[in-house]
Amino acid sequence: MCERMKTKEAILETQPDTRKEPDNIARTQLDNRMAKAKPLKFGWTSEQTETITNTLNVLLANYALHQQRLRSYHWNVKGRDFFDLHLEFKNQYKEATVYVDAIAERIRFFGKVPFSTMQEFLNAASLQETSGQLTAELMIRELLSDYRILAQFLSDAVDIAVEQGDSGTEEMVKKNIRSVEKHHWMLSAFMAQ
Repeated sequence: MCERMKTKEAILETQPDTRKEPDNIARTQLDNRMAKAKPLKFGWTSEQTETITNTLNVLLANYALHQQRLRSYHWNVKGRDFFDLHLEFKNQYKEATVYVDAIAERIRFFGKVPFSTMQEFLNAASLQETSGQLTAELMIRELLSDYRILAQFLSDAVDIAVEQGDSGTEEMVKKNIRSVEKHHWMLSAFMAQ
């Protein structure tokens, strides 16, 4: 640094800061008196929040098990359809990973804690673990069963979201219903003789 810059910095450090922000301007949202006095409320009661987040946690548990099943099948599929199914299972588990994250973040939006351990998932889910050592046909049959079960949980979540006036959850879940329906259709078509 040149000598001239050092001198300028030394002068600035010794002078008091005479700039003053007006009292009516908040430095952050939390500095605003109104925000301190009345925090933003989205309108759900604690009972409604519990209903929504409990429903989402059960959906999360089922999706987490489904995601793990897809990953296991991706790793362990073999047979004449290996290349097609290996890639399809990978695409589906990546999609499921994104949705698991979206559900967990929606639960956090409500200030609640999403399930995050395998034990919590296993305790709350209707889906059960299966072996990764199945034939490709049994893997697909298991996934078709998953999609029927997930479709029911998704439908229930939409109903609860509508009942509680939660359009954010409703929209998130409805988008995923279309994906579940498409995966079920495509795997069913793959299995058709």
